[in-house]
Amino acid sequence: MMVRVVLADDQALIRVGLRALVEAETDIEVVGEAADGRQALEVVRALRPDVVVMDIRMPVMDGLEATRQIAADEALSAVRVLVLTTFEIDEYVFEALRAGAGGFILKDADPAELLRAIRVVAAGDSLLSPRVTRKVVEAFAGRPVPSSPRTSLLSELTDREREVVALVGSGLSNDEIAEKLFISPATARTHVSRAMSKLNARDRAQVVVFAYETGLVAPGRFDT
Repeated sequence: MMVRVVLADDQALIRVGLRALVEAETDIEVVGEAADGRQALEVVRALRPDVVVMDIRMPVMDGLEATRQIAADEALSAVRVLVLTTFEIDEYVFEALRAGAGGFILKDADPAELLRAIRVVAAGDSLLSPRVTRKVVEAFAGRPVPSSPRTSLLSELTDREREVVALVGSGLSNDEIAEKLFISPATARTHVSRAMSKLNARDRAQVVVFAYETGLVAPGRFDT
């Protein structure tokens, strides 16, 4: 299956470099480019790519707002956003995840890492390693937990599902969750899937955001 990608970055040289990297692959193709968020939104609506590699800081409309509008558009529900950022810990990163991004990657990442990121996000998974998840949550854990109408969704989860959501929010993979809870990986995947359905989460990244917003992830308490 060919992964169709749109590149959104206001720096032409970066887009050229990304295009050259991507088009050297046999299973990924660049179907469009954009130099600002508004243009990215227009291109995505017209082409319906699998993945948008989205820079956050762009003129006219930033990548954060473009991501939010893509995630809110039911017609674009199959489109996944991979955020490009210069800094690993950046307030925009968490806001992008909250807005609906499937993950993020640094602009200076190795080429192989970027290609893997595109494939992972295209498959519907989120690109949030335990290390990155911990840093993102820790960066915002000192703030008061935001009041959110989604807090009421906690009552929809079983005790086990709450436990699983908290572990996802702490950066654990399904296999790690299975090991910690002494259950099979298949059972862990089932719990995560059911929780995502109840929370109307587009992907695992949204579960991380929910865990933070509802206080299921306690500041400073992460497993190694």
